[in-house]
Amino acid sequence: MTRRVVLVLLAAFLLIGTAGQAQAAGYRYWSFWDRDGGKWVYATQGPSLVRPSDGDVQGFRFAVSENSDDAAQPRGTADFASICAKTPAEDGSKRVALVLDFGAASDAPSGETPPAPRTACAQVSPDATTADALAAVAGPLRYDTNALLCAIAGYPKTGCGEQVSQKEDSSATAAPKAAESKEDEDSPSIGLYAGIAVVAALAAAATWQARRRRNATR
Repeated sequence: MTRRVVLVLLAAFLLIGTAGQAQAAGYRYWSFWDRDGGKWVYATQGPSLVRPSDGDVQGFRFAVSENSDDAAQPRGTADFASICAKTPAEDGSKRVALVLDFGAASDAPSGETPPAPRTACAQVSPDATTADALAAVAGPLRYDTNALLCAIAGYPKTGCGEQVSQKEDSSATAAPKAAESKEDEDSPSIGLYAGIAVVAALAAAATWQARRRRNATR
């Protein structure tokens, strides 16, 4: 009997340990991609650090994802030739093809509607970064104090890389407030309190059982 109680206690502790983690489904942000042949590759540097070459294709996608492994890729198959077809090459400049995917309605912050995906051909100086190319064709841009890209062409109006819970992620209109307090983010969930209550009750039952057995052997 005691062994069974110990196993139940262990399971309850594991439940508590995962209760908080189950609340977080990911983050809402603009991801940055490079086009490599016919596929998208998640960029390893931010747009303000990358200096693309003439003929490069780069993409941005607004979505909710946990990390780069499950990040949503820009949609569409447009290549450099089609995006920059009407932008002839010029000496002293380079052309960068950009794919801008504003995401699905389910990824949009509350009260906002994502614009339709579009492409643009930025003709910029040879030493320009991707951020420079983006600013040339898709302003206004918005960054946070850590230089994280928060908005392209003014979308979204608020928020920047905010965490989204599972419940919010499953709703097409729900989204966290752009400026949630640290206290709210760190507060325990209802499931955590329930788990603590279960452990306390089981611990009390185990203690009572042990005392009962000791009394029976006297």
